[in-house]
Amino acid sequence: MWLLLSFCVFVFKSLRPISFYLVRNQISGHKTNGVLDAVYFCVVTMTTVGYGDLVPSSSTSRLLACAFVFSGMVLVGHLLSRAADYLVERQETLLGKAFDLRKTVGPTEILKELHTKLRHKCYVTFLVLVILVLVGTIFLVMFEKMPVIEAFYCVCSTVTTLGYGDRSFNSGTGRLFAVFWILTSTICLAQFLLYVAELNAETKQRELVKWVLTRRITNNDLEAADLDGDGVIVAAEFILYKLKEMGKIDEEDIDGILQEFEQLDYDDSGTLTNSDLILAQTTS
Repeated sequence: MWLLLSFCVFVFKSLRPISFYLVRNQISGHKTNGVLDAVYFCVVTMTTVGYGDLVPSSSTSRLLACAFVFSGMVLVGHLLSRAADYLVERQETLLGKAFDLRKTVGPTEILKELHTKLRHKCYVTFLVLVILVLVGTIFLVMFEKMPVIEAFYCVCSTVTTLGYGDRSFNSGTGRLFAVFWILTSTICLAQFLLYVAELNAETKQRELVKWVLTRRITNNDLEAADLDGDGVIVAAEFILYKLKEMGKIDEEDIDGILQEFEQLDYDDSGTLTNSDLILAQTTS
């Protein structure tokens, strides 16, 4: 999946500059070099910065821009979906690891073992983001001759993809720098926000792990786990109860499974045999 996505991104990024270079005469605004302006326009569009210093001026170029904007958003949406899946997988891995470790160590040691380096990743990514902001500000002051406040303002509006458009990269050197800097800084900010979201999710998951591992089974728990009401808890009932407690399944899932079991259990023996399955196949 990631290989296919990488290929699509590569094709997408390759076609955009070529397409906009071919219609460069139909794009208005402050221009420097044809190829550089095409790549710069693609980066500004793809990252949704949209300064407005280069804009499509004909029907053809505008339709082309619309096509690439929507196709780009599809890729962005897929990336966000993958990020959400990653967060879910991280939570499931954390919970599974907790129960594996419970066999050998206590709850306190488990929580220490489950403390990942995610917080350090947040710090490092934030530090890189600060460095990128400083580099962008210094560059705008030195090469685009902006005052410090205006340069910092331009950098902040760019990194957050606001792109007001009153300040942007106008020189050839500036746009060459912007092609790499805009991509790096916006991706860095997105990565930092992902780490923050993951850290919050992990914190909540660790609280759940701590609660599940440290609480003791009570009589109320035994009553809730007794699905058939016979006063005895078998292994299957206990497993289902713990899965419900961890949020893996809910009551509707259990009811649906029990209903299917009862439909297959033709002799009402409480067990499934080959004869039950044969009867189920002949009557279906």
